[in-house]
Amino acid sequence: MSETQGYRYLHTMLRVKNLEKSVDFYTRLMGMRELRRREVPEGKYTLVFVGYGDEATHTVLELTYNWGKDDGYELGTGFGHLAIGVPDVYAACERLRREGVKITREPGPVKFGTTVIAFIEDPDGYKIELIQRS
Repeated sequence: MSETQGYRYLHTMLRVKNLEKSVDFYTRLMGMRELRRREVPEGKYTLVFVGYGDEATHTVLELTYNWGKDDGYELGTGFGHLAIGVPDVYAACERLRREGVKITREPGPVKFGTTVIAFIEDPDGYKIELIQRS
């Protein structure tokens, strides 16, 4: 049995400067559905997940609006991260650490929540969020 059995590509995160305009683009113009929305006042951000099917079986797009960032981002800085679902974030990080992978956020519960996550970097420095999926 492979150590990566049970891994699944979950979402790509993009930072947006106008949440409603972006949601309209991806839903009305691109045919995706808004799957869920979460406002996080403590962190001053809103997350909207959009996609062509539900998150249990499809890879989706996470639109992140950081409150007060209406002026946007420089071209190319809106990319956030890829997300991979794994059965055990702690075990995945230990295996990846042994292989020399940089862990940029140690495994543990997400701030303002209970989901267990970690962040790693690929060889080019792109961020990958590992999310524990039971």
